[in-house]
Amino acid sequence: MTTELLPHLPGFIPHGTGGVPLTEPALTICQLDETLGRFIVHEYNERRHSETGTAPHARWRGTGFVPRGPAHPEDIDLLLLNAATTRRVQRDGIRFASTRYISPVLAAYVGEDVTVRYDPRDLGEIRVFYENAFLCRAIAPERSSESYTLADLQTARTARGRALKKQLRERRRVASSLPADSRYQIASAPQAGLAQDTGPAPDEPRKHGLKTYATE
Repeated sequence: MTTELLPHLPGFIPHGTGGVPLTEPALTICQLDETLGRFIVHEYNERRHSETGTAPHARWRGTGFVPRGPAHPEDIDLLLLNAATTRRVQRDGIRFASTRYISPVLAAYVGEDVTVRYDPRDLGEIRVFYENAFLCRAIAPERSSESYTLADLQTARTARGRALKKQLRERRRVASSLPADSRYQIASAPQAGLAQDTGPAPDEPRKHGLKTYATE
C-alpha cells in the first residue's frame, strides 16, 4: 500500500518534504476509497505470492475454510462504525451533526438515550443502538433518497401506545389475582359494650409524640 499505490496518487506527501505534496491533490474521499478497493481486490489479492506461490484470493478459496459470520449484519456496525456521543430521542427524531434523523421506530423511544454510530462517508443515515442492541436505521430526509411520511410516524406511535396499554392491562390482571395483603390494614373500631380506652386520667399529664425542652 505505502510503496506500490500511495506514491503514485496525486497529493502524495513523502517523508522529508515538510508536509508539502509532490503533486497537486485531486482525489475526493469517494475516489480515494474506490482506488483503494480496486487495488486490494483486483491487484493485491490476485497477485502471486512469493512464498506460497499462490495468489491470496486463490489460496483463501482453496483451503475450504468458511469463516464464521455474525448472527446479524448489524453486529458488524459495532466494530466498524464510529461511535458518537449519546443522543436523546426527541419527538421529531435525533439531532446529530446539525442534522435531523428520523425513523418510525424512534417514535416508541421518545425521551430515551441511545447510541449513534455512523459512516463518515455517508451521513445520509445513522445506526441507532439502544442498550447495546441494534435498534434501527435513521435517515436524514434532505440527504437520503428514502423518506418517511407523517402517517408512518403516527402509525408507529399508535402501535407503541397500544402495546404499552396491553402490557399495563396484563400486569393489572396479574396483580388482581394475587391474594390480598392484610398485614398493614388499620384495625376496625371496637364494638359496643366492650371496654374502651377513654384516655389518661384528668390529673395525669397528657403524653404526646412532640418533645419540648421542658420534657426532655
